Amino acid sequence: MSIASAIVLYAVFWFLIFLIAIPIRLTTQGDAGEVVPGTHSASPEVHNLGRKAWITTVVAAVLWVIVAGIIVSGVISVRDIDFFNRMGPGPEVRETGG
Repeated sequence: MSIASAIVLYAVFWFLIFLIAIPIRLTTQGDAGEVVPGTHSASPEVHNLGRKAWITTVVAAVLWVIVAGIIVSGVISVRDIDFFNRMGPGPEVRETGG
């Protein structure tokens, strides 16, 4: 895996987890009963985005280490998930006899 692939993989994990984490434990202004004039009642009262970003960073790093380790070790390759055999037959394995 190249450096660019590793960065893209981490970014995908980070944004996916962040977008999942944003609505967790969210209190809206309507839930709190104090709607600020000019805002929607579904607007967050307190969003805590900084805390959620730090939690997202840690969770994404852990998942990235696991997935990158699997990819680099070669336990799972692209040919393993090629269900429709679009990549053609795999390379022949020759034994050296020694």
